[in-house]
Amino acid sequence: MNTIKDTFKHQGQRRLLVKELENKKIKDPELIRALLKVPRHLFLPKDFENKAYDDIALPIDEDQTISQPFTVAFQTQSLEIKPGDKVLEIGTGSGYQAAILAEMGALVYSIERIPKLHLQAKKILDQFYKNIHLLLSDGTLGWPEFAPYNKIIVTAASPSLLENLMTQLVPGGMAILPVGDKKIQKMVLLKKSVDNKISTVELGDFRFVPLIGKNGWTEK
Repeated sequence: MNTIKDTFKHQGQRRLLVKELENKKIKDPELIRALLKVPRHLFLPKDFENKAYDDIALPIDEDQTISQPFTVAFQTQSLEIKPGDKVLEIGTGSGYQAAILAEMGALVYSIERIPKLHLQAKKILDQFYKNIHLLLSDGTLGWPEFAPYNKIIVTAASPSLLENLMTQLVPGGMAILPVGDKKIQKMVLLKKSVDNKISTVELGDFRFVPLIGKNGWTEK
């Protein structure tokens, strides 16, 4: 597995950020290792590099955002990522979440609907990872060609639980997504039993950009 080239730039700031996340109950050792290694500033416009290791969401191109590091860590930790997990990500965005998952040993299939963001993420991720596959498409439809997946992560606000995506999840698999209106959402963790029954747990309030697509929100 290729991994992202370590960089000493901002290394101290990454350590401080991780310490802050640990104080917020982020404890998974492999996730901590990935957060320490993946340089978030590479996934941001140069104008925001000095804020890359603040625990805040930041703007990227096309009126989208790179999620707050706590949000990335919270969703990832909730999914209990294991090496070899096949993970479907809906909303590649900057590519940072995909890099964290890949650094933890997951095989990542990530979908982005916006061409510019897809190409920008591809330019970065293709340099470092062989375990990330990117698709320009409507993420609300999933990626049936490579289903089923062990885990599914949705990184934009959905108006529903996206039941169609649950058909692409293995029995015993897990999915996490923010569900609600365009202003505030509940983070929902779904578990699929071995007999294909879905259970859900709400994990608190979050705010994401809208998930646009056939089974999400329509364009503005």
